[in-house]
Amino acid sequence: MLYFDTSFLVPLVVKEETSEAIAEFVGELPVEKLTIRDWTKVELSSVLALRVRMGRLTPTEAADAAARFESTIKRSFTILLPSVEDFDRAKEFLKRHKLGLRAGDALHLAIASNHRAEAIYSLDKTMLKAGKSLGLPLSSCIRLAGYSQ
Repeated sequence: MLYFDTSFLVPLVVKEETSEAIAEFVGELPVEKLTIRDWTKVELSSVLALRVRMGRLTPTEAADAAARFESTIKRSFTILLPSVEDFDRAKEFLKRHKLGLRAGDALHLAIASNHRAEAIYSLDKTMLKAGKSLGLPLSSCIRLAGYSQ
């Protein structure tokens, strides 16, 4: 199982510096292994709304990106629903204050960990660092300025 944080998927539907590299990388992976959690849809919607408010996207561009995301998810990803054990593990991760995790990211890591993900992909620097400190298989899988594996 390969688990994807929202930050890794945004460039699939919104043009960013990392878009081409991520599209190429994800396109080479076996579809039956691609997973996210349902919350990823909410986080993506939040990113798009923020970019509209900041004037970086028009409402039409955001709606188009949301539609592309939904289509991509339906076509290629399995959605994992969090369990009680996932919430409990996320709380344990959050007790390690120095990791700097936010609740949503702790839950991403807990779900991926509890499902024994082979890899967890993210572009969030805090999440990458925290995940590695927790001994989880975090990676950005791209080598671009500002991002590291």
